[in-house]
Amino acid sequence: MGSYRMCVCFTRKFKVTEAAPPPDVRDAFNKYAGGGPHMTAEQLHRFLVDVQGQGGAGAATVADAEGIVQQVLQKRHHMAKFRRHGLTLDDFHHYLFSADLNPPIGDQVHHDMTAPLSHYFIYTGHNSYLTGNQLSSDCSDVPIIKALKRGVRVVELDIWPNSTKDDVHVLHGRTLTTPVELIKCLKSIKEHAFSASPYPVVITLEDHLTPELQAKVAQMVTQTFGNMLFCPDSECLKEAPSPEDLKYRIIISTKPPKEYLEAESNKDNRNDSQKGKESDDDVWGKEPAELIGDQEDDKTDTDADDEETDSFEPELRPSGAPVYKHLIAIHAGKPKGGLKEALKVEPDKVRRLSLSEQALEKATMSHGTDVVRFTQKNFLRIYPKGTRFNSSNYKPLIGWMYGAQMVAFNMQGYGRYLWLMHGMFRSNGGCGYVKKPDFLMNVNPDGSVFDPKANLPVKKTLKVRVYMGDGWHLDFKQTHFDLYSPPDFYTRVGIAGLPADEIMKKTKKKEDNWTPVWDEEFMFPLRLPELALLRIEVHEYDISEKDDFAGQTCLPVSELKPGIRAVPLFNRKGEKFNSVRLLMRFEFV
Repeated sequence: MGSYRMCVCFTRKFKVTEAAPPPDVRDAFNKYAGGGPHMTAEQLHRFLVDVQGQGGAGAATVADAEGIVQQVLQKRHHMAKFRRHGLTLDDFHHYLFSADLNPPIGDQVHHDMTAPLSHYFIYTGHNSYLTGNQLSSDCSDVPIIKALKRGVRVVELDIWPNSTKDDVHVLHGRTLTTPVELIKCLKSIKEHAFSASPYPVVITLEDHLTPELQAKVAQMVTQTFGNMLFCPDSECLKEAPSPEDLKYRIIISTKPPKEYLEAESNKDNRNDSQKGKESDDDVWGKEPAELIGDQEDDKTDTDADDEETDSFEPELRPSGAPVYKHLIAIHAGKPKGGLKEALKVEPDKVRRLSLSEQALEKATMSHGTDVVRFTQKNFLRIYPKGTRFNSSNYKPLIGWMYGAQMVAFNMQGYGRYLWLMHGMFRSNGGCGYVKKPDFLMNVNPDGSVFDPKANLPVKKTLKVRVYMGDGWHLDFKQTHFDLYSPPDFYTRVGIAGLPADEIMKKTKKKEDNWTPVWDEEFMFPLRLPELALLRIEVHEYDISEKDDFAGQTCLPVSELKPGIRAVPLFNRKGEKFNSVRLLMRFEFV
């Protein structure tokens, strides 16, 4: 009896049945094809306008519909001469379920790119040169290239003297990371800076150099980038130029030399109480660590990573390399005094302030609206706390909610927080710059600004229907999920954003099916739809162990195209699967 059952399992295992179009797709076909067996281009055009919301600005034309019919018939039937017949129900379903022909978001830059740089969220890397953990991994230009190809626009380099003090290396100071030469990193940045986006690349430097070596860096930077380098006319930017003005330009941001020298006296002024084992689990449920007990000073986490500089010998303390200073377009550093002072907006000066994730949490508790006001003109960079040795990340939404442009992430720290980062920067054609919502830039008549802690009303509700999934049998071995039976998939869907908007829901599991049909609907009321991200994950139910991962994506709610859409899924590292996708429907009610 046992062997007979085993045999049945094996015969089942290889059977992958194609799921029929869900009722909504059948109904739409019957309605727009007028009950006939084929849908013409004109009928498809009506469907695109009525159901897919492709009327209005940039409306779909009959010619667009003709093109879709042509593509589907060529792909499915390898012949175009039956074009006059239009699409069958199966052709129509194939079109809707094609991530190439019917994606959930657009791929074009569509935000206004002429506002000052500080009006945008910018795709930002942390310790961009590290291949793995923060303590002992290799430093290399490879992760920098990978990040730039993904659309990252802010690259961080820690620069130190080499052992003979006559050249400059990039490494994570006071760790066992093996160095890479600065010149190699600069050349790779030059070569790959604009492969994914024409908009400017900012290099943030953590500078631990003597004035002589700063002069050498100035020479390297100038020779490598030449006219690509943006150098402001005056010593300090009064207002940041726009991404449009700075297309194909490289921008340097670091502390001016004089400030480095002053920082020396505060060297290693760090909060050691933070040291401790960081959990490997970059799970959704964990928020950034609870605030450190001693909150008496606002200084500890401000620019903490900027303050690891080596003391210069007194005789090496001339005025600092003037050429080097001239290259710095966005000045970093923090004024004397506490956080209130650091967040002061100066009328004729644009600067960059760095805060650790905990310092940001602390700042938002006591000076929340000051942070928002500061980021309307100045740059705020948030970086992971020093104990994230394993290159894990933190929740990016808190930075974005308060207007922080540069929420710096370990791009090699895979996990749910990085998926949110990938999702946010799928916005605006994936160009690495996302225009901040107006509410973060507005100043009310009484002088007040947006307060993320205020009780906000629901603006709109997103209705999401999860119809079905497909592609796993093409992208995974048949035994990947279960040895003896097809997988039992379920989908988790929810919102990341304002805390009051955040929720996760899930479908029922579909047993023994490579092409699961769920056909379930979920409602998500949104108070801040402009900053909401739709989170989608598919898991495979496993009775005896942890459920298996089967794909994920994260989509900006503000970019969602209404109607029935094919949603491609990605692996844990954020790489797109060849075939795995979901058929979903999005409506705003």
